[in-house]
Amino acid sequence: MLENIKGLGPKTIKILERLNIYSLEDLYTYYPYRFDILEKSNLKLAKDGDKVILDGIVQSEPMVLFIRKKLNKMSFRLDVGFNILSITIFNRAFFKNNLHIGTKVTIIGKYHQKQSSVVASEIRLGLLPAIPKIEPVYRVTNGIRSNQLHKIILSSLEYLDSINEYVPSFLAERYHLQDKKTSILEIHQPRSRNSLKNALNYLKYEELFLFMLKMNYLKKNRILEVGIPREISKKQVNEFLSTLPFSLTQDQEKCVDQILKDMNSSNVMKRLIQGDVGSGKTIVAMIALYINYLSGYQGAFMAPTEILAEQHFANAQKLFQNTDIKISLMTGKLKKKERTELLKRLAYKEIDILIGTHSLFSEDVYYDSLGLVITDEQHRFGVNQRTKLKEKGFSTDILYLSATPIPRTYAISLYGDMDISSIHTKPNGRKEIITELYQNKDIKKVLERVHQEIRNHHQAYVIATQIEESEETEVENVAALKQKFERALGKICKIGMLHGKMTAEEKDQVMLAFEKNEIQILISTTVIEVGIDVPNATVMVIFDSYRFGLSQLHQLRGRVGRGDSQSYCILLSDREAERLKVMTETTDGFKISEEDFRLRGSGDLFGTRQSGDMHFALADIKKDFSILLRAKEDSLEVLESKEYIDGKYPLLQQVIETSMKLS
Repeated sequence: MLENIKGLGPKTIKILERLNIYSLEDLYTYYPYRFDILEKSNLKLAKDGDKVILDGIVQSEPMVLFIRKKLNKMSFRLDVGFNILSITIFNRAFFKNNLHIGTKVTIIGKYHQKQSSVVASEIRLGLLPAIPKIEPVYRVTNGIRSNQLHKIILSSLEYLDSINEYVPSFLAERYHLQDKKTSILEIHQPRSRNSLKNALNYLKYEELFLFMLKMNYLKKNRILEVGIPREISKKQVNEFLSTLPFSLTQDQEKCVDQILKDMNSSNVMKRLIQGDVGSGKTIVAMIALYINYLSGYQGAFMAPTEILAEQHFANAQKLFQNTDIKISLMTGKLKKKERTELLKRLAYKEIDILIGTHSLFSEDVYYDSLGLVITDEQHRFGVNQRTKLKEKGFSTDILYLSATPIPRTYAISLYGDMDISSIHTKPNGRKEIITELYQNKDIKKVLERVHQEIRNHHQAYVIATQIEESEETEVENVAALKQKFERALGKICKIGMLHGKMTAEEKDQVMLAFEKNEIQILISTTVIEVGIDVPNATVMVIFDSYRFGLSQLHQLRGRVGRGDSQSYCILLSDREAERLKVMTETTDGFKISEEDFRLRGSGDLFGTRQSGDMHFALADIKKDFSILLRAKEDSLEVLESKEYIDGKYPLLQQVIETSMKLS
């Protein structure tokens, strides 16, 4: 129990619970996400903008300037031995009394070569230790700092007497891995680079081994799981396809064939369809719903936002207008009486297809015969959410959609319990989006392009990385950009703003106004990444593009190019031009994701990591892919071993039983 730790009170325990730390095991297995090595930087080799760690002696009394409420700046000179540097730090006025001429300090911050200055992020009293010190850094929440959490974790280590060793001893011996207890002690208080490496080797392997153990078991189990009996012919599907006002692409046809084969088989379907925004995944999903309807079952289509759910509902009504399929939409906007009536119709099978958000798996929602669950942008829902929806039926077929293409090699491992379909081609008539890279000094050209599109009665998205001004970063923000665009183009068009601090209702109102062309330019953060389909939007401007992964830039770019008009994506950045150049050379999401994996690793695939998918405490899919492949083979070896079958790995069987409840 957390209460056992000396000095840990109820208030701090509540804060720890926000980090999903509820027990001692949760605490000592809450691993650092990075390690800072306190080692003096060689300033002679440092480049402009580099992070540096320096120590020296204060040469001037600190001066504090109060800029505005909640913003102050402290400055002083520091002798680092061969140079005098100007040091600036924000919002540390309270630290002034600790600094006097002759005080020895350590500075961590960003080096500005031309000004011989450092903008510090941290100041510590005392000089750097002679031997480099390795400091763990933890992800935290409001109310607790990383160093405070570190002290609490160190206190918990005295309770580390018995700990679950999940890696079978024969595998630990095969790879010369140290034991888990030593690894945990070492990762929270590393003695050296080598001892930290040994700890990471064990803990990463264990993490990936358990992940692949669950994946392999789920796949083996799914093959044995009896599905819904169906006998739908290709002819029946083709009859429906002939009523559509367009033809499927070759990739879409292949996906439909794979889904039809899955749904007609004796096993449960669990398939992932991946493809770029605008590649036609939704149409394939609708055809799957039609196959499900022909076999007499209900279908549920879950979208991550109400706007997207409404969009899918409108599309379904058009597609199925010549059929007898009864479609309903369930969102939070429904009044109590309307919701009660809808739930009644659903339970009595008066609804064939229900489209909505996470409300589809609410406790009071009952389906008469749920046969197919489709999850759009599946990585945006946690495992538990998807599981709750699946459990509304019996032997329910599952179809996931993802607009974030993943390189096939990685996908086979990450989604090892699923079958994967990929759509590479785009529907006929869609023009390639022209992507251009500009420096910030070219802003006039960018404004001219946006102006031209507005004059042609089109609309524009403008993306910023943050909502408001920050003293810590020199990047554009939504509030400032709105003012700038209003000064430049406010007389000829209406400009709106969208960001994560707005309520869901406020966001919906803004997006609806944009959809109706009541707003011509939408200044937004990345909340626009999964939005509504606005074919009239033809230009996307992304400020400070270097701050995004390539896959996320590609997702943002996919908001335009939805109609027949030529569309443009403009990237503004004074940094990382070589990396961003890839965006101007291809619109193939699969190639871009390969490059993103090569350059930045798995954490940037979805912009931010989502609960339930690809979330590893220590492992990185790109850097540790060889460990993942090894763990995949080893876990299969264990599952097929006589020892496992005879029940000699109770801990592993416990892990699998838990995963089965969430699968």
